[in-house]
Amino acid sequence: MIDISKLDFSKSNGLIPAIIVDKFTNQILMLGFMNEESLRLTISTGKVTFFSRTKNRLWVKGETSGNHLLVNDIISDCDDDSLIVYAEPTGPTCHTGDYSCFKIEKNKTAFLFYLAGIIKERKEKLPENSYTTKLFKEGRDRIIQKFGEESVECLIAAKNGDKEQIKYEVADLLFHLLVMLEEQEIKFDEVVEELISRHTKK
Repeated sequence: MIDISKLDFSKSNGLIPAIIVDKFTNQILMLGFMNEESLRLTISTGKVTFFSRTKNRLWVKGETSGNHLLVNDIISDCDDDSLIVYAEPTGPTCHTGDYSCFKIEKNKTAFLFYLAGIIKERKEKLPENSYTTKLFKEGRDRIIQKFGEESVECLIAAKNGDKEQIKYEVADLLFHLLVMLEEQEIKFDEVVEELISRHTKK
């Protein structure tokens, strides 16, 4: 986590801008301002806390709506006078009910990283009435078997040329692939990095 003692709060009357980024999708959610006290509270409570310039007080994002931003990591820029806060949104970030305060198109492919995070959480907590929990409890062989079954179903759908069925089966395959990777303790990022490495070599 960030070292507060290294930050420069002097340039904007004790405030520094904090860009909030969805830790799963890497998309910008909002911009707020923090003073030293609100940053300390953000770190200690795990919930993004700003200093409101209009209300002249501290405010926890989601204190009214319940849509909190749960902190994952905080980094500063090269001048130590701006922050990026990686957080998990528990609901829409914007007061309008939108995902982000910025009019951006949500990165749908980044959902795979979000899903990988959910699967990891299922493995750690094993909540009841969860299909993912059931797979982890059944063990490695069953997880590998399910991935194999979904692979075959993808091949059959592709052979039949049914585009809707192909999309459905590929979605199943991707889910079970992520479960298998988690069971093997391989991060999805590592697979993506391998692809990037191959592309770079070319």
